[in-house]
Amino acid sequence: MDIQTAKRQFLEYVEIEKGRALNTVRNYEHYLDVFFKFGNIQSPSDITENMIREFRLHLNRSKGVKVRGQNQSTMKKATQNYYLIALRSLLKYLRKRGIDCVAPDIIELAKTGSREIDPLSGDELKRFLDSAADNLRDSAMLELFFSTGLRLSELCSLNRDLDLTRDEFSIRGKGDKVRIVFLSDVAKEKLRAYLKSRKDMAEPLFVSDGFRKSSDARLTTRSVQRIVRFYATKAGIYKKVTPHVLRHSFATDLLSNGADMRSVQIMLGHANIATTQVYTHVTDKQLREVHKKFHGK
Repeated sequence: MDIQTAKRQFLEYVEIEKGRALNTVRNYEHYLDVFFKFGNIQSPSDITENMIREFRLHLNRSKGVKVRGQNQSTMKKATQNYYLIALRSLLKYLRKRGIDCVAPDIIELAKTGSREIDPLSGDELKRFLDSAADNLRDSAMLELFFSTGLRLSELCSLNRDLDLTRDEFSIRGKGDKVRIVFLSDVAKEKLRAYLKSRKDMAEPLFVSDGFRKSSDARLTTRSVQRIVRFYATKAGIYKKVTPHVLRHSFATDLLSNGADMRSVQIMLGHANIATTQVYTHVTDKQLREVHKKFHGK
């Protein structure tokens, strides 16, 4: 079997059998194509342990993406791991199909430092949300982010048929998994005001300014990222604020007010509790306060 046929069948398996999102499938294809080009891979037998080692050195010495016009010195370890995960998944698939290839277990992921979480403080969050008060669409969008903890792609996928008589709605997230998210009274109020102001009949919940065709109406993820940055600057917040930071702020707010880790895991749509445990710094602080209050009295 040639490598392109193997890749096509693997990607179809990832999409259909594993139920991964199309963006994930496209990313896997990109990462594999980079490896195939680097090693001039024509068939699964061309993938050797030595070739994988050389590719890892290549990734580790590659320049990172540009951030604010400047190149990072080297590619981040987490980014390197994306390539390795795609390749390892392909090898596991080939082995499962009985195709002779190098063992996937030889690929160990690069060690990464723990992710730093820098959510908005209570004061910063209030200033941030208040800064969009004069724009019905943007105000509704930011309140919805904070109320639900939605991922950026999930928010952009929403349609205007959202039932605002209820305090909750279901969303299909990563891995095609459905979960329930909850609407605050403020978010519902803002959404009603925004939808009432709409003069169009376009399907998306959030539409771009001055769109001409319904097919171009949906607000893109890039546009939402720019909107979030704009209001962070307007609110005088100079640390990096992204839709994902708002998701962190949602989780931190719940945990600091007494929510348990398991409940937050479900609301965020994390498949594994280990992913949610990046927020243990919040619960650790609560434990310190409990110890100080009750120990040795």
